[in-house]
Amino acid sequence: MQELKPIKEGKVREIYECGDSMIMVATDRISCFDVILNNQVTKKGTVLTQMSKFWFDLTRDVLPNHMESVNTADMPEFFRQPRFEGNSMKCKKLTMLPVECIVRGYITGSGWESYKKTGKVCGIQLPEGLLESQKLPEPIYTPSTKAEIGDHDENISFEQSVEYLEKRFPGHGADYAAKLRDYTIALYKKCADYALQRGIIIADTKFEFGLDENGNIVLGDEMLTPDSSRFWPAQGYEAGHSQPSFDKQFARDWLKANTKNGVMPTELPQDIVDKTIAIYLQAYEMLTGKPLA
Repeated sequence: MQELKPIKEGKVREIYECGDSMIMVATDRISCFDVILNNQVTKKGTVLTQMSKFWFDLTRDVLPNHMESVNTADMPEFFRQPRFEGNSMKCKKLTMLPVECIVRGYITGSGWESYKKTGKVCGIQLPEGLLESQKLPEPIYTPSTKAEIGDHDENISFEQSVEYLEKRFPGHGADYAAKLRDYTIALYKKCADYALQRGIIIADTKFEFGLDENGNIVLGDEMLTPDSSRFWPAQGYEAGHSQPSFDKQFARDWLKANTKNGVMPTELPQDIVDKTIAIYLQAYEMLTGKPLA
């Protein structure tokens, strides 16, 4: 069996070459505030891959996506090892568009902090008198740049996203920016409506898109996982304060509470790790209606 090495490693994912396709492996690493922590969260990579598969299947009528298979029998022999079962996805190769497409349906996190100071989120004026965690009248699109490992993503306006894309794809900046915004809002609305029926509020999330060989925009990367989204339980939801969370906000909160003199811990205690994966598994079961295989 030929040993394969990833051609690219992200904060959580590893990418392998596979002819006209690629294999995207979600590891059990956990990243918070753009920092890779020293912990391994067992089963986390499988949750991320299988949840992305679920959403990719659900939204094919909105936009094509890059998923080809999550069955390792469809992959080179190297991936038929226990460490790749369940957490690996064979995908179409895309030319990725260098914008993180963030959509916010509720006001929370950095958006809430910005609103309290300026009445705006990422330059978008919002109504007066909103409460923390309140549902917005309409979801808002707040794109950011896509940072390399160790750097931080930078929030940009829609107009800046046009300029940003135009530099990379001359003659297409305005068209791509508008389509990314519209696809992002459409995907969020469909999935947020579905999740609410399953007892989960999707407060915000981010998508990434790329171009296929024909120049068509295709949904890529991961989709609506606890790593890329804020999930809140619908039961007990009440605007006016922060909400309990199904995602890694639990780990973020511990890190913030234990940051001293500006230095954030790089390792979570085991009980926080155990609670984090339990939350991921619960979210998966609620959304899909079945336990993780």
